[in-house]
Amino acid sequence: MINRPPKDGAGCALYVAPLEAPVSLTVSWRRRSAPEVLEVLEAPERPEQHADAAGIQPGLAARMDFSVKKLASDAGVFFTRAVQFTEEKLGQAEKTELDAHFENLLARADTTKNWTEKIFRQTEVLLQPNPSARIEEFLYEKLDRKIPSRATNGELLGQYMLEAATDFGPGTPYGSTLIKVGECQRRLGGAEREFMQTASVAFLGPLRNFLEGDWRTISKERRLLENRRLDLDACKTRLKKAKAAEAKAAATPDFQETRPRNYVLSASAAALWSEEVDKAEQELRVAQTEFDRQGEVTRLLLEGIGSTHVNHLRCLHEFVEAQAVYYAQCHQYMEDLQKELGRFQNIFAVNTSFGSPSAGSPGADALRVEEVKPPPAGTRKAKVLYDYDAADTSELSLLADELITVYTVPGMDPDWLVGEKGNQKGKVPVTYLELLS
Repeated sequence: MINRPPKDGAGCALYVAPLEAPVSLTVSWRRRSAPEVLEVLEAPERPEQHADAAGIQPGLAARMDFSVKKLASDAGVFFTRAVQFTEEKLGQAEKTELDAHFENLLARADTTKNWTEKIFRQTEVLLQPNPSARIEEFLYEKLDRKIPSRATNGELLGQYMLEAATDFGPGTPYGSTLIKVGECQRRLGGAEREFMQTASVAFLGPLRNFLEGDWRTISKERRLLENRRLDLDACKTRLKKAKAAEAKAAATPDFQETRPRNYVLSASAAALWSEEVDKAEQELRVAQTEFDRQGEVTRLLLEGIGSTHVNHLRCLHEFVEAQAVYYAQCHQYMEDLQKELGRFQNIFAVNTSFGSPSAGSPGADALRVEEVKPPPAGTRKAKVLYDYDAADTSELSLLADELITVYTVPGMDPDWLVGEKGNQKGKVPVTYLELLS
C-alpha cells in the first residue's frame, strides 16, 4: 500500500508490503513523480536502487551493504572460533600443537616481557620514589606535554639550609656551617638530577620502547596466529565430520528392505556430502597456508628477542656508568665538605695518635694545660675557621683565619687539642680548626 503525497508537494513516507521488511523512504515530490517512485519500488530489490530513491549516493550504499556483509562474516568466524575453543577446553576437539622450538621462543618472550616490566617499574621507583610525582609525569607523557622542572630533595634541603643561615647570621659558626653544608646539598641535588635524566634516556627509554612497541607487535601477531590455528582446527573438524557423513551416506542400501526412492535419495546425499568434502578440503588447504604464513611471521619476531637482549645489555652498561659517575660526584662533594669543615683530617689525626677516651674522664679533668709539653712526634699547624671565646683559663681564645700550633697528648678529650700562639697556650676545639700539615 502506498500513501499518496499531499497536494502541496511536501515529503511523504512510502511503505511497500511485498518487501521482506518495511522500507521507509522520504522522497521529495518536487524531484520525483509517483510513477517513478512506483517503478523504483517494484523493481528487483537492490540496495543501489533503494538508496537512489532515498537520495543516497550509490557508492555509499554499496559500502553500507559491504559493511553489513563483512559484519555478518566476522560474526560467523568469531562464533566458529568460540565453538572450536570451547570444544578444545572440554576435550571434544583436537588441537594443533606448535613445535618445541616455537614453544621455547614463546616462553622466552614471555619471560623477557615479565622481567623487563618489573625492572622498568622498579627503576622508576628508584629514580622517583614519590608515587604522586610518577603519576604526574606519566600523565604529562600521555598528553605529550613537557614535564615541569621539579627540585630534588637535596636541592630543597640545601635551599632551606641557606635560608636558615641568613636568619641565624652568616658570620656565626652555625650559620657559616649551614652555608657550606647547604651549598654541598645543592650540588648533590644537581648531581642527582643529572643522573635521573641520563638514566631515563639511556635505560628507561629503551625498556619503555620495547614494552610499548616491539612487545605490542609481538602480542598482536601471536593473537593472529592463535586465530589462524583455531580456523585451521575448525576446518579439520569440519572435514572430519564431512568424511564421516559421506561414508555413512555411501553405504550400500539393502534393496530388500529399502525402497528405490530411498536408494535414490541415498545416492543424492552421498553426492552432496562428496561435494561438501571437496569444499572442506579446499578450506583446509587455505587455512593451512594462512597458518603457516602467520607462524613464520611470528617466529621471526620471537627470534628477534635475542637482539632485544643485546640492546638492553648495552643500555644496562650505560645505566651502571651513569650511576658510577653520580656516586663518584657525591663522594667528591662530601670529601670537599669534610675538608672545609675540618672534621675528616682532625678525627683521623686524633685516632691515629692515641686512643679515644670519653669526655669527662678523670684523666681529662686532672690535665693541667700549663704543664703540657709538645710531644716528641712534633706539632702541626692549623688555621682557625671561626672566632672562639675561651670559656675559662684552660682554653685559648681564637680569631678567624689566624694560624696556631696544635698538638695532642694522651688522656685528652679527642674533641679538643692543645693550641699555642706566641706565649699563649690553651685547649682549642677541633671543629674550629683546619689542620694544614
